[in-house]
Amino acid sequence: MEAKTPYKNIYTILKLNRFIVLSAIIGATIISVVSVVLVIKLHKETINTAFMVNTDGSVIPLKQVKQRENLEVEALAHIELFHKYFYHIDASNYEKHLEKALWLGNSSVDELYRQKKADGVYNRLLQYSLVQKVLSIVSKVDITKEPYSFETTTIFEVNRGTIIDVYELQTIGNLIHVDRHFPNNTHGLLITNFFEKALRKIQNEE
Repeated sequence: MEAKTPYKNIYTILKLNRFIVLSAIIGATIISVVSVVLVIKLHKETINTAFMVNTDGSVIPLKQVKQRENLEVEALAHIELFHKYFYHIDASNYEKHLEKALWLGNSSVDELYRQKKADGVYNRLLQYSLVQKVLSIVSKVDITKEPYSFETTTIFEVNRGTIIDVYELQTIGNLIHVDRHFPNNTHGLLITNFFEKALRKIQNEE
């Protein structure tokens, strides 16, 4: 008489075990691949995204393109602000304006200021009650690589009372990133290698 075994066929069990193992491996592989893809996608999005704090305190994501556009706007605004402070002066405001201008540039700006002071520029401003007024500021800035080079054309007039002379000033320099300082340097940029390239009189009014 043939003995009966209470166990299932060993081959059936092995097939079942192999199916379970293969299913687990395939499932783990799929999860791993999906996880890697998601991590890579998140990494790319993080690289191409910057964040800024809105006026209400909320965080706003900005794409890298927008960040570059924002950098150009801030760079031009920084340059314009500096030139207004440094060249738009009269006897009543020159000390305040120059102090603000010195926050926006490095030692090259300070050296130019000291040179002008030594040459008696500010003494003449006081002595003759001159008014130096900026009429326009046009700048070009290259933001492809830091330090960012710029060139600015500033048109300003010098009012001597009965005579008004108008000048065109060409200046050049570089911009670098620094920590933002409120309210003295809100753009977080600093002018370096600043130089007055050319100055010419373009108009004289009597």
